[in-house]
Amino acid sequence: MQDIAFPDLTEEQKLNPKIRSKVISEFSPLIKYIASRIAIRLPPHIDLNDLINAGVIGLIDAIEKFDASKQIKFKTYAEFRIRGAILDELRSMDWVPRSVRQKARKVEDTYARLEYALGRPASDEEVAQEMNIDLESFHRLISETASVSLLSLDDLGEDDSDASRRNLLEYILQDEKDWPSHRLRYAEVRETVAKAIMVLPEKERMVISLYYYDELTMKEIGHVLKFTESRVSQIHTKAILRLRSKMQKLFKEIRS
Repeated sequence: MQDIAFPDLTEEQKLNPKIRSKVISEFSPLIKYIASRIAIRLPPHIDLNDLINAGVIGLIDAIEKFDASKQIKFKTYAEFRIRGAILDELRSMDWVPRSVRQKARKVEDTYARLEYALGRPASDEEVAQEMNIDLESFHRLISETASVSLLSLDDLGEDDSDASRRNLLEYILQDEKDWPSHRLRYAEVRETVAKAIMVLPEKERMVISLYYYDELTMKEIGHVLKFTESRVSQIHTKAILRLRSKMQKLFKEIRS
């Protein structure tokens, strides 16, 4: 897919229905791909078409707000807006029970506290012991919170408050008058995420790499690593919870 050249388009042209229609047509496969990739791990009652429609809204938003002077490719910006709109649609459905989010936050906090004390990634046994539960209960808890880890790496900055839901790229885009500062912040966030991924346990690092960078499905990753799909999902959940726990401090500093 070639990047669309918006630099020479006026604001009036961006709002032109024919131009919008052309962009939506060209990006429709990408919208369907992103929506389908997210939908794979959703309950069956979530309609894929609702996610695709949300993605179209995100693309229209991208057309209206894109600013080429910020040196971001339109395709990159559009992907961010499409994914963000789909995730916003899911949040509005409130399909993840609050109790599940609370359990995920408890695991997340335990990882943060324990790994800070140990200076290394904590094992399943150590986390279970810290939470005063047996290993089987811990694995069951990880499976229960898998839905929370649906959110991509772009969303590691999200917290559970209704007032503030942001992701990595928004820290670049949120303040147009303070662009150089936000570029530095994004570089800091990107470096922190990269370092956090590098210190993950090997299996978790491999799953993150195969899922987000090679864009394999959980089933395909299972074939590569010779794990069941449910096992891959569990490893992915632990990796995301670890990463979220490591990112909380940085994002609190950025918000302050």
